[in-house]
Amino acid sequence: MEELDKKVSVLGGPIERLGAYLLEGLKARLESSGSLIYRKLKCVEPTSNELMSYMSILYQICPYWKFAYESANVTIWEAMRNEPRIHIIDFQIAQGTQWVFFMEGLKARGGQLPSIRITGVDDSQSAHARGGGLDLVGRKLVKAAESCGIQFEFHKSAMSGHEVQYENLGLHHGEAIAVNFPYVLHHMPDESVSVENHRDRLLRLVKSLSPKVVTLVEQESNTNTSPFVPRFREMLDYYLAMFESIDAGSSQESSLDSKKRISAEQNCVARDIVNMIACEGLDRVERHELLGKWRMSSD
Repeated sequence: MEELDKKVSVLGGPIERLGAYLLEGLKARLESSGSLIYRKLKCVEPTSNELMSYMSILYQICPYWKFAYESANVTIWEAMRNEPRIHIIDFQIAQGTQWVFFMEGLKARGGQLPSIRITGVDDSQSAHARGGGLDLVGRKLVKAAESCGIQFEFHKSAMSGHEVQYENLGLHHGEAIAVNFPYVLHHMPDESVSVENHRDRLLRLVKSLSPKVVTLVEQESNTNTSPFVPRFREMLDYYLAMFESIDAGSSQESSLDSKKRISAEQNCVARDIVNMIACEGLDRVERHELLGKWRMSSD
């Protein structure tokens, strides 16, 4: 471990930075302290405004997030063409930036603008929610809708996605429903972890709504049920590609402070890596799947 410490750094290139986070996870695993470290990381979550800033940086410089969210938006645009009333249920509203771009895209397409209602779900236990995150998101979206000339309403639901019940969704008769799952289902344990299969219950609930479209945004990586060594290799390949893309994007943003990029990586990526390496059982909340498994779960 001491030799590896000399070869990695959060200030280095993609493999050095990734190596630093992987090594932190390995140390925690060997010391059987992974769950404790992850809980400590959760306790020092950034404030709502800081998290918005970090996610904005990653969205700006990393094509993974930008492409994923834009693909979901295009899918919803096409499905909702000519619908006068749209209700979007977002099971991980985060900073709500996706829907700012969604409304701007609707305006740019021209034609009659629909009324839009968004139900934003966010974990009430997260620092983002405790810091008034949902209220911040609501105000941002109302402002965006006004600038686009769109009749808009925001409905907040401060709870984890797996806690959501039908009555929490604020459904109105006559609305065309779109359901968005952005990087949220992999946090819900399936039957391989617990008899309380929150993921399947939520998918059954969504199916009962008869939505016009459902968008699923997830990392395609086999880290849910695979043993530790194959999981480690999978993570190495996946996150190395991500860190290389972050470097490529950063090089095109001359105004980006390297300290801000490092903070964004540490707060939005590193804690996920540590969790997947150091934790097992219910404490391992980062459980990515391959496309085929998501298709089976959605049927």
